[in-house]
Amino acid sequence: MKLSVYHTPELIPAESLPHTAVVIDVLRATTTIATALNFGAEAVATYSSIENLIQEGRSWPDNKRLLAGERGGSKVPGCDLGNSPLEFSSEQMKDKRLFISTTNGTRAIESVGRATNVLAAAFVNHKATIKYLLEKNPESVWLVGSGWEGTYSLEDTALAGALAKSLLENGKVPISIENDEVLASVALYSQWKDNLLELFHQASHGKRLLRLGGEQDLKYCASLDIIDTLPIQKESGVFVKLAP
Repeated sequence: MKLSVYHTPELIPAESLPHTAVVIDVLRATTTIATALNFGAEAVATYSSIENLIQEGRSWPDNKRLLAGERGGSKVPGCDLGNSPLEFSSEQMKDKRLFISTTNGTRAIESVGRATNVLAAAFVNHKATIKYLLEKNPESVWLVGSGWEGTYSLEDTALAGALAKSLLENGKVPISIENDEVLASVALYSQWKDNLLELFHQASHGKRLLRLGGEQDLKYCASLDIIDTLPIQKESGVFVKLAP
């Protein structure tokens, strides 16, 4: 397995795609997508554009969809929900399709959407992500952080490091390190693995969410392996729960 880490979508190689792309937006899109599917959503449809989200979402029956829109950390007017995974419940999500657009995560998904397989990873489903990658052993894997409007983010790199560390230590599947960012991300995660919440408090986006009252979101997003749901792209931009 050839393993690469890219801190933001802007840094991925032009005219190239991996077999499997793992999109990371810890705060909060990929955490939210995994949580929605874990609560029984039929699927999660992702959009980089709020306009497309609303247009496509409203084409579905009212009782079969929810619209989630976020910009700058806050809910977009006209949407049912923002981008907090704590807004969701099994009663609310059961058998509905979630239409979601966020500042960074859905844009990152779009950037690698043509890869053979696209996964959405977070700390909450780290173990499920690793299990899939080791079982499938794809030829090439990109761990792609979403960052913040084109800039680096600590929390996404920390998760890339957690995933890379688990892969490198698996002892069964040979891993080829394809860029320096793999080792850098492992080093970051290794330093903070016992205090992820404090790292989130230090991160620029974590501070942004704290100013918006998002302390509980940070705690949830820093929780390791609390769900076993792995979102996988079924069709362009649409994620479903990976079947057992």
